[in-house]
Amino acid sequence: REQSGELQLEAIRMIGIGGDSEALTNLKSIYDAGNSDAREAVLEAYMIAGNKKAVFDIAVSAKGDDFETAVHLLGAMGAHEELRALRSQTGPSETLIQAYAVSGDLDELRQLAMDGGDPDLQAQAIEAMGIVGGDEVDTDLVQIYRDAKSDGIREAALHGLMISGHDAGVLELYRASTSSAEKKELLELLIIMGSDDVWSIIDSALDGDQ
Repeated sequence: REQSGELQLEAIRMIGIGGDSEALTNLKSIYDAGNSDAREAVLEAYMIAGNKKAVFDIAVSAKGDDFETAVHLLGAMGAHEELRALRSQTGPSETLIQAYAVSGDLDELRQLAMDGGDPDLQAQAIEAMGIVGGDEVDTDLVQIYRDAKSDGIREAALHGLMISGHDAGVLELYRASTSSAEKKELLELLIIMGSDDVWSIIDSALDGDQ
């Protein structure tokens, strides 16, 4: 409370390491009165102490950069319940989608990926699924691409597949496509992904098989 600058910030972080519950509670008053550096240090102290509730309580009323910082820390802490509760209070956002991806909350991303109310957020959620990755996600993304009713959603599914590194799924879509324009786009994506199957596709095309 008596210092500012780096000394204050270091003291705040040390409280997080010490983990004393009363001292951690008192950090809220420092957060409310502090500058942006002090507020960020308080959030870091809560993260170090594993105090998800304290970070959540700040996120509920925070705005702008403070909200983004709090939500990103909740994602890093794997605070699934807190992030889901935050969505119900503040509504979905790009910041929350990023936190769901970092925390590995595939169920929440799936819900947003199936919600066409906001196409931009829907596309962001689909791409974020690729960050979570895994066989289940890869299967979902291929199906989302096939079922897509708009170019934006198809593009988001492809970005998700690229992020997850699922070149086998892109190859599957390539072989199933009957559109030369679509095949060209999928082949370009396979090249970007460094897929070894590109050469067999090229050989087949030269032989007149594709």
